[in-house]
Amino acid sequence: MNTTDWKDALGKAFNLPVSEEQSAPEEEQQQDKGDALQQQGKTRLDILLERKGRAGKQATIVTGFICDDEALKQVASQLKRTLGVGGSARGGEILVQGDFRQRVLDVLTSMGFKARII
Repeated sequence: MNTTDWKDALGKAFNLPVSEEQSAPEEEQQQDKGDALQQQGKTRLDILLERKGRAGKQATIVTGFICDDEALKQVASQLKRTLGVGGSARGGEILVQGDFRQRVLDVLTSMGFKARII
């Protein structure tokens, strides 16, 4: 069974040399994002209440995370477990179901993050 990499196959099709150095910047970009817990106290998170597009239901949104989705999901999981509510995390935002702005602020500051309510 031939396990040719797609980049090698593309390089052969167009007679282009493909080196491993070209794939290195992708790995560096993933490492630059870092862990959510490593950015504690470095950036300020914004906490806001959103009602639009949710059939009148309220959602607390936490924005300002600069990390990958896996690290964000860990912070969101701990936050949701502490508050006892549902929610989700993706794209640098944590969504918590309901109006929990003050409680989210208290939990995030106890975790070591800088945050403010907007």
